[in-house]
Amino acid sequence: MPDDEGHPLPEEMDLRTLLHALADPLRFGVITRFLREPEGTERTCASFQLPVSKSTTSHHFKVMREAGLLRMVDRGNSRTAVLRRKDLDERFPGLLDLVAAEPYDA
Repeated sequence: MPDDEGHPLPEEMDLRTLLHALADPLRFGVITRFLREPEGTERTCASFQLPVSKSTTSHHFKVMREAGLLRMVDRGNSRTAVLRRKDLDERFPGLLDLVAAEPYDA
């Protein structure tokens, strides 16, 4: 059962749900950008400057959170996102390496 903020436990992560989340080019781009950052990097949703409305950006981050790709962290009046690299590597070894190896220009 996901926690109070909707983050699934690693054993609850489902490959089909992760692949669905990664199938969208904007979400794939967010994850590839996180993979280029040092582990544990926190970024706001707005810092990605997605070419969509604020509500659509929120939706994309919700999909990634519910899939288990990101952990959302409350920072007072804002939220940041961090890639769940360790959880993903343990649950789906090699998945993030495949994502990182895929060419993506954003």
